[in-house]
Amino acid sequence: MTQSDSTPAVWQSQFATYVRSLEPSRMRALRLDESTIVTAEILVTICKLISDEDDSRTWIERLNSYFDNLDNTAVGNILEEIMGAPQGLNTESWLANALTGMEDGKAKSWIERYRAGGYRDFALRLLGAAQYRLLTRALSEDVAVIALVLRRIVRALMPFAVAWGDSVGMLTKDQLEAKTQVDMAGLNAVRLLIEIDKVVGEKVLAKLPMEVTAATRTDMVAWTTEGTAMLMAQFRALVREASAKRIERANTPLLRKIQGARAALQYSEDGTSQAANSLIELIDRIMREAFPPDQALAWIDANLPEYPKLTHIDKSTRKPTKLGESLCFIYGGGPTARPANEYDDGEGPSMIHELIARAFVSTRNKLQKIKHADTGTPEERERLLTLFSALEGALMLGLSVASLSAYAESDAA
Repeated sequence: MTQSDSTPAVWQSQFATYVRSLEPSRMRALRLDESTIVTAEILVTICKLISDEDDSRTWIERLNSYFDNLDNTAVGNILEEIMGAPQGLNTESWLANALTGMEDGKAKSWIERYRAGGYRDFALRLLGAAQYRLLTRALSEDVAVIALVLRRIVRALMPFAVAWGDSVGMLTKDQLEAKTQVDMAGLNAVRLLIEIDKVVGEKVLAKLPMEVTAATRTDMVAWTTEGTAMLMAQFRALVREASAKRIERANTPLLRKIQGARAALQYSEDGTSQAANSLIELIDRIMREAFPPDQALAWIDANLPEYPKLTHIDKSTRKPTKLGESLCFIYGGGPTARPANEYDDGEGPSMIHELIARAFVSTRNKLQKIKHADTGTPEERERLLTLFSALEGALMLGLSVASLSAYAESDAA
């Protein structure tokens, strides 16, 4: 089923539906105001839109449609009254107000009060046992909808975790320069996500009425550390597919380099060397055709003029190094400037960009060694397959980050 651009005409939040059925005096006694109710409604509606597998639109299209049509709904009318916006609803203003409200303690303080035993005892006395059960059931159903989206978000990150482990995880300490208090290079992102998923399943989903959500059997099956190898194989296939799609979007002819490398490994007696050569050419061409050396050099001078090892002199000519080209490519030719924080001084490239760039350089160097060694042994073939996965992971991460940088820059403009 393809959803139209209509906005849900009924309240999607069971909590909002229940609370709005109460007498105003009881709402006031429970410290519930319109902003808390509308915040719950919009949050639950967004989660339902994102988790609807019958909607063929992208989740961005769904959200854009929802917010574009929000001012024609009861929720939008209430928001206009809260915000005092007679000219129509401004979604960005509402989001800013909602976040401010959370910081100031509106919805957040209500949640904290509800979790406290005294508030629940008061609500039970005020509403009576039957109505109190309806309130707790409504809350549980809303939390279940949100929890399903949380689990799906965690699981959607797994291909990126696998790509990170395959590419950045191969770097040695000697290839890294400390830029942060967090050891991101040594982070086992796959194991971390499995542990988070386990907590979500055992501590959250197991205690909620998931039958009222769009949860599938797959959503409810737990991941285990014992099944890590199988999960890795499944998600590595997704990384392979995702990197190929990104290469095709960025530079369609270069997709043949990936296909040629696989064909060489399968059919050629000199397959390992040929595959290594194809992958090296892929790295060089995808970067240089996106940003020729003169453009990469100009980008380095404009953004990272003092950063070491980004340029070198070759036959009396100053040129970008592979690291410099990689950084330019991953930044999409955009600016590197960013605010400083406790983990990042804001100087030089960001940790994520630099680690992915170094993964490209390290993978290329190792491919170069295999190309020249050309022993044709099973061990060499295994090393190349490992590097193949590393390159696909780096391409998936690098092209994703580059597209996000380009989107952010165009949005700012």
